[in-house]
Amino acid sequence: MKQLIAICCFLVVLFSCQNKVEEPVEPTEEKEAFVYDMYEPSEMANLMNQMYADNLKIKQDILAGKTPTEFPMDFMKIHTAEMTDLKGRNEVFESFSNVFLNAEREIFNEDSEVPVEERFNNAVNVCISCHQTECTGPIPRIKKLLIK
Repeated sequence: MKQLIAICCFLVVLFSCQNKVEEPVEPTEEKEAFVYDMYEPSEMANLMNQMYADNLKIKQDILAGKTPTEFPMDFMKIHTAEMTDLKGRNEVFESFSNVFLNAEREIFNEDSEVPVEERFNNAVNVCISCHQTECTGPIPRIKKLLIK
């Protein structure tokens, strides 16, 4: 009996210690393509970024003592620019768009008795007010436009 157990243990050790030769796995020719879900800004987001850049230039001109003379006609695209998928135009947006355009035009009104800095800040404050109703993320950036 002891011999049978010894033989069984010997066979288990013998077979368990054998190195198995693993066949190398050949890489497949097809590599999986990674598809990244990249953010692409909407036409409206691009327009808002452009309006920010234009207003930053206007601010710099005002601070340098230059009076802005030409209203950026691209601002008119606010009524037609394609918005993000989750957002849509509504009455509040359309109302703020009209108030914004009027405030921006007023910056370029040479006959106004209101100081240009105040007119500029009024236009920026319209942006902030609109963004408080829907898309609040850009508010800190917009506030940087204010002339102090």
